[in-house]
Amino acid sequence: MENRPQWGTRAGFILAAVGSAIGLGNIWRFPGVAYENGGGAFFLPYLFALLTAGIPLLIMEFTIGHKYRGSAPFSFFKIKKGTEWLGWWQLAISFIISTYYAVIIAWAMSYSYFSIKQQWGEDPLTFLVGDYLKVTDPGQLGNLVPGVFFPLIIVWIITLGILFKGVKKGIEAANKIFIPALVLLFLIIVVRALTLDGAIDGLNAFFKPDWDQILNGKVWVAAYGQIFFSLSIAFAIMITYSSYLPKKSDITNNAFITGFANSSFELLAGIGVFGALGFMAMQQGVPVDEVVSKGVILAFAVFPQIINELPAFSAAFGVLFFVCLTLAGLTSLISIVETYVAGLQEKFKISRTKAVAIGGGISALISILYATQGGLNFLDTVDAFINNYGVAFAGLVEIIIVVWIAKELNNLRDHANEISDIRLGSWWNICLKYITPVVLGVMLVMNVMTDLETSYGGYPVSFNFYFGWLVAIGAIIFGILFSFVKKWDSSLYDVPKDKGVSK
Repeated sequence: MENRPQWGTRAGFILAAVGSAIGLGNIWRFPGVAYENGGGAFFLPYLFALLTAGIPLLIMEFTIGHKYRGSAPFSFFKIKKGTEWLGWWQLAISFIISTYYAVIIAWAMSYSYFSIKQQWGEDPLTFLVGDYLKVTDPGQLGNLVPGVFFPLIIVWIITLGILFKGVKKGIEAANKIFIPALVLLFLIIVVRALTLDGAIDGLNAFFKPDWDQILNGKVWVAAYGQIFFSLSIAFAIMITYSSYLPKKSDITNNAFITGFANSSFELLAGIGVFGALGFMAMQQGVPVDEVVSKGVILAFAVFPQIINELPAFSAAFGVLFFVCLTLAGLTSLISIVETYVAGLQEKFKISRTKAVAIGGGISALISILYATQGGLNFLDTVDAFINNYGVAFAGLVEIIIVVWIAKELNNLRDHANEISDIRLGSWWNICLKYITPVVLGVMLVMNVMTDLETSYGGYPVSFNFYFGWLVAIGAIIFGILFSFVKKWDSSLYDVPKDKGVSK
């Protein structure tokens, strides 16, 4: 599509791709996953997973977007008729994630302010659950929480404002500010954490290898899961972003840079988090393993406790940490919303302004659900199920369709090789044909068995059904139904399926 928007520079695209990957989860998910799965020994399966699944999948999605010059639904439509629904399924996943992701950013924004006077007091967990979120029982909606609702409005104003400006003047310009600022601020946090008493104990706990875990299949599945979820694969982001690349773009090089930049930030996050946890453990006179946590509890309860115990500049440290969470969240949220904005714009031939207003507006309205007293319970369940049975399952289906049904792998490899310095060989085919689908299949089976044996999070079975299983299944149904809403006007697009890049 000749009049598609384009990135202003290659650096702009890479910053946007890295920004979409470096989300809130990189800061609080990776350190805990690595610690629980062999510490330093985890980095071996992690690196193997990056090279055999993460980067190969990034290359595949970059190539799909670049070759077919469209959103995920249109790209899959061009690959093989009858598979457009997969693109809409991925957009539905992105839409669902955006509705609750914005709320977590609102929390981080609130905590940036709370940090100034450490308003969480001596018991940050009670403050988070009781005073701030005012959490009620699972299944109950409760009242709107003003302390969440008003920052949420600000989050959506920033996000939609940037998206209204377009790709080059909006998304690219924002990432040129957000990503360098995020990295700089987080480097300051890491340096401060490493200067604290007890930091070395935290780093020893993080990096000490438990080599016995290398033979544990669950550790390898955890490594692939971390790589898969952290690189924003299989919910249309990378396909959408790469569709804005100029025709002459080094796809494989871009994928390697994005993959290693994301992993480097995850490692940096692990160092900073465990340096701070080592300090907290020393202050409390307990082993590091007694203070290790993950998820929102780590970010919004454990870290405030660490901030309370800092000997100096505690307010500045707190503000820096939560501003980092806010910036990381905003870069990811912008990329997530862009996926369905692009899909709506192409499918219905509407202006970008209208697509942002409709798609982003509906998402913003639904996100109010998570700004209620029942919001944390809804968020926890929806997030778990949409990731396990949305992102992971969609990734598996994507590989099966592209590689085995459409048999498009060699065409994609030829397209990437034509414009890239790093040429793809048989290793790429082997990874995507065999290694990645097998691992994703094993992950899916393990998740199903776990959730059938025990009710997720200890919630009532009915609650998990309506806000877990039904949401994940509903995304698939939406994808199938939406593919029949309106047929593509193929005459508007100019990239033939079987031809490469124009010379």
